[in-house]
Amino acid sequence: MPTHPDPELAVPYEPPHTFHIPVMGTGFTIDTPLKVARWGIASVVSLVDDTLIEQMREFHTKRIGECFIPIDGGEWDARARRITAYLDLLAKLVMRQVNELRNDSFASGSKLSQYYEMLPDCPPRRDYERLKVAPAEEARALEEVLRQQIRPGRIEANIMTKLDRNRTDSTHPEMSDALAALRGFARSSLTGALVLSAGINTRLFAYMGTFPDFFPDADGLFRKQIVLKVSDFRSAEVQSRFLAKHGLWVSEFRVESGLNCGGHAFPTQGLLLGPILEEFKSRLESFRMRQFDICAKSWSGSERGVRFETPPPIRLSVQGGIGTFKEDWMLRHAYGVQGTGWGTPFLLVPEATNVDEELLQKLSNAEQRDVKLSNSSPLGLPYWNLVTSSSEAQRQDRIEAKRPGSRCPKGFLAFNQEFGTPLCTASQGYQSRKLKALNISSQSPAIMEEMKRRILEKACICHELSGSARNKYGIDERQPAAICPGPNIAFFTRPYSLKEIVDHIYGRISLFDDDRRPHMFLNELQLYMDYLASELKSVALGLSSHTREYLTGFRENLLSGIEYYRCFAERNRELVPDEFLEGLSNLCGQLLRGSYPENVASSR
Repeated sequence: MPTHPDPELAVPYEPPHTFHIPVMGTGFTIDTPLKVARWGIASVVSLVDDTLIEQMREFHTKRIGECFIPIDGGEWDARARRITAYLDLLAKLVMRQVNELRNDSFASGSKLSQYYEMLPDCPPRRDYERLKVAPAEEARALEEVLRQQIRPGRIEANIMTKLDRNRTDSTHPEMSDALAALRGFARSSLTGALVLSAGINTRLFAYMGTFPDFFPDADGLFRKQIVLKVSDFRSAEVQSRFLAKHGLWVSEFRVESGLNCGGHAFPTQGLLLGPILEEFKSRLESFRMRQFDICAKSWSGSERGVRFETPPPIRLSVQGGIGTFKEDWMLRHAYGVQGTGWGTPFLLVPEATNVDEELLQKLSNAEQRDVKLSNSSPLGLPYWNLVTSSSEAQRQDRIEAKRPGSRCPKGFLAFNQEFGTPLCTASQGYQSRKLKALNISSQSPAIMEEMKRRILEKACICHELSGSARNKYGIDERQPAAICPGPNIAFFTRPYSLKEIVDHIYGRISLFDDDRRPHMFLNELQLYMDYLASELKSVALGLSSHTREYLTGFRENLLSGIEYYRCFAERNRELVPDEFLEGLSNLCGQLLRGSYPENVASSR
């Protein structure tokens, strides 16, 4: 296997920890690498809001006593240059932290000791345990080995492919939001990964092929890896094949539950996480070989002339609704998953994410009814929303004051062209026009009322998801803050230290009573049943694009998933709790007793 001076380019990529912190909003993880990377924990930064990115670069540059040179938003290619400058700063500061860590002592309570005490059971952790009882000469040798084994958590950056507003005329398509963000990432000094979510963007994927860091170097290693966040195998297959045609290798599939997650939800047609992971497990290796056949032709035919004896690895990770060590263990041992994503619980860890004190208290007190799968997103996707946030309070205040809608200060989601000029559906400009048009329509009162509710439910998320970070750092303490935790937040009930949450993930402690929380597979099934019932109502009102046939297929997929889980539990009794089958049977009974798709036609 080739060696490389940069340890992050090791193949296969083996992070110090078995979990990562996914992207959360635009601001909650914007500087999480500066908080957790030194401990070996990987995290994901959003590249949506370059204004926030520039403000964070200013804050952290001044914090360390260095001169800050601003990049004005009106300058040419400002968005890409801001992103490059910020990612370069993150990379520099993380390596500075790691070097300080390596020079620390192994005294009890030292940062160097904390690094190893947070690790899971692994060879470096076992070396550290040996150090505690080793004779003096052996201890000195072990200390040197342990210092060299320290690796930072990978810095990853997320581009939501659908957020691709054109900023200039058609002569400069590369200045669109997504392409500029890609350019900013590609030109940075960062050795990390680009996490792509929300599906195919053909011009973005083609543009990636113009940057050398996404291709293997002379040693066959990738300086910048590609991670696809997907909801099912078919999506992974389609996107990867498109990328492969441009010689781009996907190094990781990050499977996310369609509904049991935070932020935007991407519901499948009733396909559940367990069966989806089973398909990845059975088909990933043959898929890897097929992808290699496509990419290898591009690599060998290019000026790089890189030749691989075997295909590069494809890592499999999963996220969405994981809440206990037992669930994490189940995913890794039943499906061969190499990593898990824990998002929502980290919103209650001030050492890891940016949640201001007011919002932290609301999250701590949140119950299941306080977290709603809503129509709030202007993207038209289901969206998890904390209904007690200051953003929601101000949205309601504007409605009561007869001035609904946001003033839309940034316009990242201004895509709707129903009234000519592109508008965000959460903006005052759109909602005032839409309500006027609705008032002269000939819809029935019930449909009118539901349409009005849906219009007014849209919330400003591209700006207000950064509110908590701005509040926390004193950038704008008056800005309302939106937040989008997953339903798991109801079971995490107070602020936690970083060590507490890491120990919970690895089963060294438990932060709650497992008996009051449904298993993640059962919780997702319940969420899909609730979603199906909601879609039934929408179809009955003529407010959904889904058909009766779609809902019938949805229900059949749920029943098929239930049968899969029944067999899975029988085969893997050591991986699921004793009450799993009983809970599964109860949900199956509810689904069978319900008339989910059967009365759609009659209720129209």
